[in-house]
Amino acid sequence: MEFAMQSRPPLDPLNMPRHVACIPDGNGRWSQLRNGSRIGGHSQGARVIHDLIMSASDLGIEWFTVFAFSAENWQRPEIEVRFIASTIERAIYRWLDDCSRSNIRIRWIGRADTRIPRALRRAIDYATSTTKNNTGMTLTVAYNYSGRNEIVDAIRKMIEDGVDAADLDSDLVSRYLYAPDMPDPDLVIRTSGESRISNFLLWQLAYSELVFTPALWPDFTVDHLLDAIREYQRRDRKFGAVDDGIEKLDTQLH
Repeated sequence: MEFAMQSRPPLDPLNMPRHVACIPDGNGRWSQLRNGSRIGGHSQGARVIHDLIMSASDLGIEWFTVFAFSAENWQRPEIEVRFIASTIERAIYRWLDDCSRSNIRIRWIGRADTRIPRALRRAIDYATSTTKNNTGMTLTVAYNYSGRNEIVDAIRKMIEDGVDAADLDSDLVSRYLYAPDMPDPDLVIRTSGESRISNFLLWQLAYSELVFTPALWPDFTVDHLLDAIREYQRRDRKFGAVDDGIEKLDTQLH
């Protein structure tokens, strides 16, 4: 569902999403509109991520996840793939000081593919190691990530561990995912006007609130984030149940 920036009531501090996840779409289109090339928008997109990380931490959000590069993105032109990797590598080092000061823990989810540049993997490993004892917000960077791959990898691990089919349930599967301690996202934001989840956290999004905005990712601001949270707070999350009013009406009718 799209949201429009209209009136801006104050946020309800008692109804904040614990986990916000972002699908940052539109970097290439943003850049093409300005210089005809898809490349430059990724650098601006990384700056946006930094601003949102800091704001989310200040808001008391406990988990913030960014879909930085999908397993399908390897199909893009090689020059763009390399540029994205180097942009993320530089961004991670730039984020480290601010993340450390704000007690933010950095983690990565995705397949450890040999195609991941060694310099980027070193940056990821250094960031996760440096911030592993931080106890504030957890920033999860999804790189070379695929929701389907994550489920396949979980099934493989369960088979390797000899899990009995009779023991299978949703809690057990969750424990075999890339980040088993990560709570399901409460709010998922996708930019650029596209209304799909693109193979992102397929298992975890079962009851997430989805917000789609036409803003291209490099134009996405903290105000957009706040408006997405306001939209989240306007919704009634039932998780498959019904509210008391409907239950009472149903009782009266029968």
